[in-house]
Amino acid sequence: MNRRGFLASVSVVTLAAGLGLAGGYSARASEPEAVFALGSAEIGAPHHDPIRATLLSTVATLIYDRLIEQDVDQSYHPHLAESWENSPDGMTWTFKLRQGVRFHDGEPFNAATIAWWIPKFKGSPNEYLVDAVDRVEVVDDYTVRFVMKRAEPNLIYNLASSFMGIPSPKAYDAAGDNFGVTEAVGTGPFMFESFAVGQETVLVANEDYSWGSDLSNNKGAPHVKRLTLREIPDASTAFLELKTGGVGLLLGVPDQFLPQLQAEEMLDFRSLPGFGITYLAFNTRAEPFGDAAVRQATALAVDQGAILKSVFNGIGLEAHQFLISTLVESKIDPKLEIHHDLAKANELLDKAGWQRGDDGIRVKDGKPLKIKLTAQSETAIKRTAEIVQAQLKAIGMVVEIDIFDSTTVVDQLKKGQHQLAVRQYGWNNADILDWFFSTTNIPYPNSSGWQDEKSQELRNVAMQQSKTQDERVANFRKYQENLIGNFLFVPIHEPVQNYAFNKTMLDVPAKLRGTQLVQATAVDIKVIG
Repeated sequence: MNRRGFLASVSVVTLAAGLGLAGGYSARASEPEAVFALGSAEIGAPHHDPIRATLLSTVATLIYDRLIEQDVDQSYHPHLAESWENSPDGMTWTFKLRQGVRFHDGEPFNAATIAWWIPKFKGSPNEYLVDAVDRVEVVDDYTVRFVMKRAEPNLIYNLASSFMGIPSPKAYDAAGDNFGVTEAVGTGPFMFESFAVGQETVLVANEDYSWGSDLSNNKGAPHVKRLTLREIPDASTAFLELKTGGVGLLLGVPDQFLPQLQAEEMLDFRSLPGFGITYLAFNTRAEPFGDAAVRQATALAVDQGAILKSVFNGIGLEAHQFLISTLVESKIDPKLEIHHDLAKANELLDKAGWQRGDDGIRVKDGKPLKIKLTAQSETAIKRTAEIVQAQLKAIGMVVEIDIFDSTTVVDQLKKGQHQLAVRQYGWNNADILDWFFSTTNIPYPNSSGWQDEKSQELRNVAMQQSKTQDERVANFRKYQENLIGNFLFVPIHEPVQNYAFNKTMLDVPAKLRGTQLVQATAVDIKVIG
């Protein structure tokens, strides 16, 4: 889980009873053990320190608890904070903390923990999560007050982030830079045993755990007593092991593989709403996309329904604006959404002076309407690019597809060497608009190069002048409506998170809670037999 990361991952979970795996913990034969194999988006984390991490895996959500948990519908739920209150002017937040909680090293969790914790983010990669907090006041042993530099209704979202897992102050300070490598101490349902960078992390159940959030049926110790989280990047290996019984649970199954897996009688499936959008990104600094009419025509030529059916097997949703549908900020005026309209697309290009030649290719001032479409080598992205290529041909645009690895694509975006690109993002907050379209983020991640006084004014209001959550929602709706009106992107597809598991091995809750299959579900999973 990287900050505003691009999600295209597969993770697998293997669960079996009494495997007798090596390690410092020796499970009894009757105690269920588990192996999680992490996919591409979670591989490579150099440590499990949430304060200084730029990349975290599922491991962090199991070791550390957060003050607040976020559910699949983006609602917020108490955890280490039993309740919270934001003042009307947005300048203070008061949290009542759960009592009776202890870290894995036996140290108590209390208000002093929070007063130590928040300042630790100063100078870290995750400082932005709490940079609106001026200071923490200890009201009593189990009450803290955040005094703000500015109103920040998005603080509640930040506190639910995996980067806001709370470590033990004593262990953290003692370990220094080794925290998260040689030890990782939280209050979560699983305890750290060992970590081999790039290979695996071993966890054992916290048998004292009795403060699970309301997202879990099981409020106590997890049913699985030992977990080994392995880094296995090859998806085909994971699929084969799932079918042969070597793997119990597959996280993040790509849509194109679902029909193959659904044919297996021993497998069952769960899903959660996705984290992001597949979209076309324009470079407004590169012709012909400096012209809003050409951008609009391109957007209207894309048939989201056809791509959903042919690339994603009808799984997920058509995307018609930039935010995921579970966000209230996505509920904009329907008339402003981007939908397929081939006739209007051709009309726009006619008016913009792009005339069709005898060969069907449009020409203006002697220059043909030929563009390069950048895409990375991942299968769904390549297939999306190919269909977009065919759809844009219908408006007289010739598209040449350039396929690169993901690192090269990002390098091109940073240098502004692209014209049009198929991209994906993974982020469940409206501030993704700021990430991609604020002038402060040029040349990257604002690789569109968009600079507009009105857009930036709306961005500043949404990001910095919203005092309450309701104000923030209204302001981000206005900001997105402005960006859509300038046709800076073409929304295509909103994925779901697919999970396939062996139902002869696992009992997985019918309803998944949380924004991903992490702590809230992990404590409820049982091994069959």
